[in-house]
Amino acid sequence: MNNITEVKSARTGDKYYKINHNSGLTIYLYPKPDYNSKYAIFGTRYGSVNNAFSLDGGEIKRVPDGIAHYLEHKMFECEDGDAFVKYAKTGANANAYTSFDKTCYLFSCTENFDESFEILLDFVQRPYFTKETVAKEQGIIGQEIRMYDDSPDWRVMFNVLENMYHHHPVQIDIAGTVESIARITPELLYDCYSTFYNLNNMVLCVAGDLTVDDILKTADKMLKPCEKHEIKNYFEDEPYEVVKSYVEQEFPVSLPLFNLGFKEKSHDVGQKELAEIEIIISALSSPASQLYKILDDAKLINQSFDSEYFNGQGYNAVIFSGESRAPKEVAEIIKNYVAELKRNGISKEDFEIAKREVYGESVSALNSVTNIGNSLVDLHFENIDIFGIIDDIAECTLDDVNARLRQMLDTDNTTLSVILPQKEN
Repeated sequence: MNNITEVKSARTGDKYYKINHNSGLTIYLYPKPDYNSKYAIFGTRYGSVNNAFSLDGGEIKRVPDGIAHYLEHKMFECEDGDAFVKYAKTGANANAYTSFDKTCYLFSCTENFDESFEILLDFVQRPYFTKETVAKEQGIIGQEIRMYDDSPDWRVMFNVLENMYHHHPVQIDIAGTVESIARITPELLYDCYSTFYNLNNMVLCVAGDLTVDDILKTADKMLKPCEKHEIKNYFEDEPYEVVKSYVEQEFPVSLPLFNLGFKEKSHDVGQKELAEIEIIISALSSPASQLYKILDDAKLINQSFDSEYFNGQGYNAVIFSGESRAPKEVAEIIKNYVAELKRNGISKEDFEIAKREVYGESVSALNSVTNIGNSLVDLHFENIDIFGIIDDIAECTLDDVNARLRQMLDTDNTTLSVILPQKEN
């Protein structure tokens, strides 16, 4: 029997339904009456970092880097035809992605939702791999790996991760390497699929002008019940300290790029903590922040300047990024500003500006079915409620934020990655 819970937000007036489906899958439906666009995203808690795992306490299995991304590519090939060809007939816009800790399959449409929804639930539950098709994909993904190796934005990010992490696989390209994907076989793909694509390890989120009956009509028909298993992931012990404090690489760019990473102690992030961190990030790097103004007035940054809280299974960091003619100078200004802010605290005025900005962005995101679906997936895997975090942001105090700030952003544990313009021969 499906268990259905209605969750309402007194603050926003919105609601969603959480369905614990009898197949083992958790389904979220976020109704948006009178919206033309509908969005569905089907995700599994399986990404590029999950390369060593055991099932139900059994032996530890180690698989090649990049296999989660490889599996995502192969899932669209069905025995009865390509899923993208099927979507083309319904008019849906379909895609998929693999991140460090999740893989998701998605589509958006304005019509023929039922047909597109059925395609999604069908091909994600029906893997089909052969030696020939797996071998063919190696060339395609090999080209993709080389393409990303030639991307300065990609390299500046992975250079900072390689400098930050000694052992954690978050430092490894999501697609793996040409050498690692050459070791992927149909048997390994089926093994990873059967482990991580269990419905109890997955989530389905739908947003649009739809009802619970609309969703269950297809879900009850298509979802195949799964026995729940215990999946355990294994990571080497990671030192607190960064590997190196600086790395640079040359690329044909007109202006240097930088990533400045503050490595944090690995831990699970709770809902209240995440709300506080989002306000801190805004207070540090939004165009309304004092730090942004200092750097902008000195003509050291442009509109690309940004920061993010980067966290997942076994890794936590704050990363500042952007373009600058003087990346080292920017990094020193940021570190000095952070150190002073930790000593003196964020001012009440700056706190209120940042809090309003974060709250406004969180509420306005509920006007997009795509943002809703993506947020529901991300927050589900972090055990955070989409309305609960909005409430926590609204109720956050200056003391909360300054107390959190004192616990993070260690200015003695940073690394700077820079992409420099190539020197002329």
